Amino acid sequence: MAETGALRQANYFEALRRAGRLLVLATGLLLAACQTMVPRGKGPETAGPATPAPVQQGLPSDTERHRIALLVPMSGSNAGVGQSIANATTLALLDTKATTLRITTYDTGRGIAAAVNSAIADGNKLILGPLTADEALAVAAPARKAGVPVISFSNDSGAAGNGVFIMGYTPAQSVDRIVHYARNRGMSKFAALVPSGVYGERTGNALLAAVREHGGAVVAMQNYDRTAGSLTAAIKKLGPASGYEAVLIADGGRVAMQAAPLLRKGGVTARLLGTELWNTESTLSASPAMQGAWFASVSDAYYRQLATKYRARFNAAPYRLAAMGYDAVLLTVWITQDWRPGSAFPVSRLTDKGGFAGIDGAFRFNSNGQAERALEVQQIEVGGFTVIDAAPRGFGE
Repeated sequence: MAETGALRQANYFEALRRAGRLLVLATGLLLAACQTMVPRGKGPETAGPATPAPVQQGLPSDTERHRIALLVPMSGSNAGVGQSIANATTLALLDTKATTLRITTYDTGRGIAAAVNSAIADGNKLILGPLTADEALAVAAPARKAGVPVISFSNDSGAAGNGVFIMGYTPAQSVDRIVHYARNRGMSKFAALVPSGVYGERTGNALLAAVREHGGAVVAMQNYDRTAGSLTAAIKKLGPASGYEAVLIADGGRVAMQAAPLLRKGGVTARLLGTELWNTESTLSASPAMQGAWFASVSDAYYRQLATKYRARFNAAPYRLAAMGYDAVLLTVWITQDWRPGSAFPVSRLTDKGGFAGIDGAFRFNSNGQAERALEVQQIEVGGFTVIDAAPRGFGE
C-alpha cells in the first residue's frame, strides 16, 4: 500500500486496513475471456414467440467497474502455476470485497499474441501477467500502443521498462542483500560458483556489483555447465587458497546440496551463501554441509497464512508464485481509490516512492519498472530455516 515512511504489517491484512477502507461493495470473481448477454423475451402479455435481443460480442458493457486482464497459462505445461495465480487473485478480491474490479483471465498457453490482443480488444485498462520474460516482451509492444500498462510476474529485468513493470523476485536484489549482510559481519573476500546461462550470468554480475557497492573483493569465480563432473571441476579450480570468507552458490537447492559437501571436503571453510532460489527448497536443511548457510528472500510469514486460506478454499496447495497474483490485486485495489472507471490506468502511481505492502512484504517499482523488495536473511539449520535479519518494513524517502 502506498505510504510514506515505514510500512507496518501487524497482521495478515494490516496492509488492507490501512488502504483507507479499501473500497467497496460485494464479491468479484474471475470471468471467462468472452461472454454473451442472455436475451430476454417480451412479457407474458405479448402473443407469439419472443424476439431475442442481438447477441453482444466480448465483455458486457460495464461503466462502474475497472476492466483488468489476467494473462496466465491455463493450459499447457505451466497450467498449474497459472491456475494457482488465478485462484489467488480471486482470494484477493474476496478478502478486499472489491467489486469495483472486473478481472478476466486470458489463457497464454494457447498463444501470447492471441491473449494480449483479446485483452486489449475487450477494453481492459491494465494487464496483470504474463508469467515469463519472453511473454512479457511479446506483450509490451501491443500493450504500449494501446496505452495499457503491464504488471508482469516475470523476474527478468530485461523485460522491464516502457510500460512493463516486473514483479518477480530478481537474483540481483537477493545477492545485494546477502552481500550487504555479510559485509556488516566483517566478511570482505567473496568467491562464487556460477552456472552457465542467463541466470548465472546475471547473478555473477550482481555479485560483482554488490561487492563493489558495499566494499570488499571478489577473489575467485568459477563457471560450470551442469554436466557430470563440471561442478566438481569448478570447485577444484575454486579451491580454498584464495582465502575467501564467503562463497556464493548461484543455483537452486539440488546443485547447492551437491556443491556444499564437495567444498567442505576440499577444505573450504567459508560461509555458504545462496540466492532467492533457496527459499522454496526445504530439503536444504537435511544436508549437514548446508548448516549455517545464508540466503536472502522475501518473507514467508504472510505467505503461510495465504497458503492456509488457499488450501481451505481450493483443496490444493498453491504455487509460491500465487502470492504475486494476490499482491497485484492488492496493489490495484489501492490505486482504484483514485482511478475513474473507463479512464486510463494512473500508471504514475506505480512508482510511489513509499512503496506498497503485500503478502511478500514491502515493495516498490523503480523508474525502470523493476520491483524493489524488502528482503530478509535466513539461515539454514537442522529442521528448517531461521530468520536472522528481518526484512525492512518499508522504504526511506
